[in-house]
Amino acid sequence: MLTRFTLLGLSLVMVAFAGCARGPQMGYDAMSIKDPAWQTTEVIPTEGQLVTESPSRGFGIGGVVGNVMSTVSWGAPDVIPAELAGAPHAVADTDGPYLLDTGDRLRIFVYGQPNLSRGYTVDHSGAITVPLIGRVKARGKTTRDLQRSIRNRLGAEYVRNPQVTVDVQQNRPFFILGEVRNAGAFPYVSGMTVETAVAISGGYSERASTRSFRITRRVNGYVETIEAPSDYVVRPGDTVFIHERFL
Repeated sequence: MLTRFTLLGLSLVMVAFAGCARGPQMGYDAMSIKDPAWQTTEVIPTEGQLVTESPSRGFGIGGVVGNVMSTVSWGAPDVIPAELAGAPHAVADTDGPYLLDTGDRLRIFVYGQPNLSRGYTVDHSGAITVPLIGRVKARGKTTRDLQRSIRNRLGAEYVRNPQVTVDVQQNRPFFILGEVRNAGAFPYVSGMTVETAVAISGGYSERASTRSFRITRRVNGYVETIEAPSDYVVRPGDTVFIHERFL
């Protein structure tokens, strides 16, 4: 009789060990996760834990196990949120500093030098003419770049430690043609779009198309043509063309 109970006890113990041995192969119900590639601590999913899945990285578990906080992170998600994917592309076109070009009217102030402190207009060659130092290239530069150039050239021969400030007094104009009430050149307004340009020109004509527009832009000496929507950002010097509507 003792031998029978002994064998029965051994059988139950073996069954218990067999169940534990199968645990790591049962996915979410496993007692622990020991994949060395994840480099995480052993965790046991419990009720209320978040189990996430990435198509390229597998599964992850995050939550509290007893008194231990365990978190698994794989970096940025594979899917871009819908609110970001649908963001207007025109926003990116406003990034970056304002670059000077032909038609910009500048106000240059040199401390203690009233003969140098006055208004300047960037000419067709993209330069301004400053007394004492002559022509200074402005095209493609920011106001800070131009300020530095003037200061260095004045300080080299004429003015000791010059204090120079350069500001844009008036942006160069933009141009609008086609099916608008008043075509022509207009002063640029910061952050303006195609719709703003149409409003400044008096609005659409009766035959105007409101679906697509053409923008001609000069970039580094080359002319670029852009087919743009109505919310596209217009830059100084751009030419906006409003198409005629086809009935």
